[in-house]
Amino acid sequence: MKILVLEDDKTTGPYIAEGLREEGHSVDLFANGADGLVQAMIGAYDVLVVDRMMPGLDGVSLVKTLRGAKNRTPVLFLTAMGSIDDRIEGLNAGGDDYLIKPFAFGELSARINAIGRRPQMAEEPTLLRARDLELNLVTRKVTRAGQTIDLLPREFALLEVLLRRKGRVQTRTMLLEAVWDIHFDPQTNVVETHVSRLRAKVDKPFDVDLIETLRGSGYRIDAE
Repeated sequence: MKILVLEDDKTTGPYIAEGLREEGHSVDLFANGADGLVQAMIGAYDVLVVDRMMPGLDGVSLVKTLRGAKNRTPVLFLTAMGSIDDRIEGLNAGGDDYLIKPFAFGELSARINAIGRRPQMAEEPTLLRARDLELNLVTRKVTRAGQTIDLLPREFALLEVLLRRKGRVQTRTMLLEAVWDIHFDPQTNVVETHVSRLRAKVDKPFDVDLIETLRGSGYRIDAE
């Protein structure tokens, strides 16, 4: 594996790096958190070993920044900060494992191998499309054929669900749960009303209708 070790202790860092190299891994070692963050963003690593207390940028802030940038590289915190609260903070920040110093190298190696084998979560898409319709989850902007479409929050949420599940029929019950968080039938036409409003903005001004009604079943945006 390709491993990035972020450790400022002049004895511990080289010790870890040398041990991992002897096991056949490719290892980069940095002692400054700010430099380590840049390297983690550009280096395409399989695992990060991160000390919590580093100059330049602390380990928890570093991992939070990575996760905020959608970087899902597995992280093992290696630190002397071993209280329950410290471990909870590290894991909540986006760490995958937490090992307290002093440590046995064999355990460190085993934990690195374990998190390196875990399948990584697919990155969340930021742009949903169907033909010439685009929904940007970051900017909250919707366009069709290059034209901006202004949607109300519920309309945006409804379109997002249909696009995320394009090609699959979404029943009235499924839409009530996904968009309105309603888990029972309130005997209301709120779904039908919002689909009608959404169609008026997304389909009516254009030549091709994208939102399809399947009578007795629900609604669908074609996957093609």
